[in-house]
Amino acid sequence: MVQTSDDRFSNVLFYGAVLCLAYFVIRVFLPFLTPLGWAAVFGVIFHSLNQRLERKWGSTRSAVLITLGVTVILIVPVLLLAAMFVREGISAARDIQATVVNGQYGWFGRAWAWIASSFAAEGVTVDLPSLLRQGAGRAGEYMATELGAVLRDIVLTLFELFVMLFALFYFLRDGDRILHRFRCLLPFNEAMTERMLAEARELIFASVTTSLVIGLVQGVLCGGAFAIVGLRTAIFWGVVMGFLSLLPVVGAWPIWIPAAIWLVSTGHVGRAVLLAIICGGLGGVIDSVLRPALVGGRASLNGLLVFISVLGGIAVFGVLGVILGPIVVATGVGILDVYSGN
Repeated sequence: MVQTSDDRFSNVLFYGAVLCLAYFVIRVFLPFLTPLGWAAVFGVIFHSLNQRLERKWGSTRSAVLITLGVTVILIVPVLLLAAMFVREGISAARDIQATVVNGQYGWFGRAWAWIASSFAAEGVTVDLPSLLRQGAGRAGEYMATELGAVLRDIVLTLFELFVMLFALFYFLRDGDRILHRFRCLLPFNEAMTERMLAEARELIFASVTTSLVIGLVQGVLCGGAFAIVGLRTAIFWGVVMGFLSLLPVVGAWPIWIPAAIWLVSTGHVGRAVLLAIICGGLGGVIDSVLRPALVGGRASLNGLLVFISVLGGIAVFGVLGVILGPIVVATGVGILDVYSGN
């Protein structure tokens, strides 16, 4: 059948309207991609449990129970750690204040005295307590000016958490229908579609399991290092560093580096070096070796591809890239294998 100019114009108009609609839909969902992505990850993780509970209590009750369980798992440990962190922070601030008031700076004070005497020979006088008080005052002013931004970030995080839990309920309740529509949209044959979905599921499980294993190992390792060098509340700081190790961009360094600096300032240079070797050296090696080994063993990717996909995924998607990066690369490799006949 020959198309007329009116038919061609109608087709162009139709596809243009579809593209415009797709663009606006993407713009609407763009601010919520991160919480929706995490909701999808948790939906995959608890899919098997949801199916078992669904046969017993129905889809809605099952989705409600799992969503409540995930809420408790996410919120309760964070609140407990936050309370303990604030308490330890207040205790550390009091110790620093007492040190400044008493003028007991240890090794750092002796080094500063030597530097001050060198400047005094040139006619320049430097008062360490005054400098510390000025630095504390400026730090307080900076924290006061950034308080609004911190509160805004906290509110945004809580909102994203609410969106994630809200979406998780619907992903669990309507997961089978969503997955059926997703299968229909993929432009591959049934075997290829099932292979891609199975590999994505395996990579999600592997990424989450690997992050938990690395967090546990890092927490035990760094907490043990704190105990070896004689720092207080080593178990608490080990738990904190274990949680921070779940974030590959962050890691445990925001805790152990200030601790090492504190040890150096109090004259325990050897302990500071030992802490840096255990937490920084061994911790970095564990993350770089375990993650490619554990993730690569569950997918058709070698260690190099896993390493690059994780780092590249973090650069593109943020923390969610730990999971999405390997999935995107594995999907691309799978498509290449199909079209190359492998």
